[in-house]
Amino acid sequence: MDTLAKILMIEDEPDIRAIAKLALEAVGGYTVELAESGADAIAAYERFQPDLVLLDVMMPGMDGIETLRRLRSAGGGREPAVVFMTAKVQRHEIEQYLALGALDVISKPFDPMTLSTVVQQIWDRRNGAAG
Repeated sequence: MDTLAKILMIEDEPDIRAIAKLALEAVGGYTVELAESGADAIAAYERFQPDLVLLDVMMPGMDGIETLRRLRSAGGGREPAVVFMTAKVQRHEIEQYLALGALDVISKPFDPMTLSTVVQQIWDRRNGAAG
C-alpha cells in the first residue's frame, strides 16, 4: 500500500470540508470522501476503504480521538493511517496526537494550495520514501 489515492476527510465544518476536498482533488488528484461526524466516519471508512484519514480533533458528539479509537475497532484488522487536522497545535497537544498513533498533525487554518503536497509528504515519510 504505497500509493496514496483515497482519502477520507472527517470534519464538522462544511466550508473546511468543501475547501479541502477541492484542494485535494483538483491539486492533488486524490479521490476524497467526506464525513461530517465521527459516526458518519465509521460507515464511510468501512465502505470507502481509504488509504489515509484526515481527522478533525474537535467535533461535536464524538471527538477525533474517540473517532480514531472506533475506526481502529471497526477497521476489520486494518490500522487506519490517520493525520489529525486541528487548530489545537500546542506542543503537548501534538505529542498527545502522535502518541495515539497519528502519522502527523496539520494545523488549521491550512493553505489549500499546499494541502495536497503536505499530505503526500506525510504519506511518503510513512512509507520511507523521503528518508
